[in-house]
Amino acid sequence: MKSLLTSWPLWALLSAGFAALTAIFAKVGVENVNSDFATFIRTIVILLAAGMMVYITGSWQEPSSVSSRSWLFLALSGLATGASWICYFRALKLGDAARVAPIDKLSVVFVAVFAVLFLGERLTLPNWLGIVMIAGGAVLVAYRA
Repeated sequence: MKSLLTSWPLWALLSAGFAALTAIFAKVGVENVNSDFATFIRTIVILLAAGMMVYITGSWQEPSSVSSRSWLFLALSGLATGASWICYFRALKLGDAARVAPIDKLSVVFVAVFAVLFLGERLTLPNWLGIVMIAGGAVLVAYRA
């Protein structure tokens, strides 16, 4: 059981499942609510849930123990997350969840390209083929004839 709980594929699949539920719940939630206000409500819930998780797991650490570089990049990540959520909720307000979510998942393609360009990661030919198929699949799912 311990190896299952430390398996990154398990956590990645759970993340994907929860992301799918996020799209469905959010689409229903923004029906009669301004998308920016809906994002605000979601952010409060996430803040409370994350705080509870830190408390339950005893993961608190002194903020002074975090390097300036980590603070900078975590802050940038937070800003990017906020921008992503605002755009995502606006897209869900305006479009079908089944078409918005696949385009949102083009982030997988962007992560691969950015990881190669900025982090020096290397992808093999099969990896690149997968990235191309993800991009093509997202466009096909979102396409309306």
